Amino acid sequence: MRQLHVFERPTRFVAGTVGTPGERTFYLQAVQGVRIVSVALEKQQVVVLSDRLEQLLDEVVARTGDEQPAAPSDNEALQLPVDEEFRVSAMGLAWDGDSGLVIIEAQAPVESSEEAEQTLLEDVEDGPDALRVLIEPTEARAFIERARKLVSAGRPPCPLCGQPLNAEGHVCVRLNGYHRNVTLNT
Repeated sequence: MRQLHVFERPTRFVAGTVGTPGERTFYLQAVQGVRIVSVALEKQQVVVLSDRLEQLLDEVVARTGDEQPAAPSDNEALQLPVDEEFRVSAMGLAWDGDSGLVIIEAQAPVESSEEAEQTLLEDVEDGPDALRVLIEPTEARAFIERARKLVSAGRPPCPLCGQPLNAEGHVCVRLNGYHRNVTLNT
């Protein structure tokens, strides 16, 4: 049986992390009253979600002409407890023109990509667990700002290959073994 966590206009919807740079676990967290749902995802999924969310909002503005600035920033840590409901495999975005809300859905892994397509953003009884959040465009803009700050707060990229640099450096594939380590200049 599918467990669908639905939050319509939650008091809080954010991306956040637990851990230190290089060892962080990324989460999406929705909060409404005492109800907290946290799902784990990859850093790159946070990047893609914020980029696609911005594209969706820009398209809505282009069609409606209704520009909405970001809500006030939420810079607080994830709300405790951070209990992982599932690890995100697929995500979907939609615009509900009737309510004027952005719909974001994060879904648990499934056996096949076809199965994910059939259940993503759908109200079906069988399928993978999912977190569905409906938020105002202003809240979506605030989500984007926070997500981008969160991602950029990690380890700096190697100037040659773009991979994250550890304090000890890393073996850079662009140097073809000529130099063993590329390190941070601090």
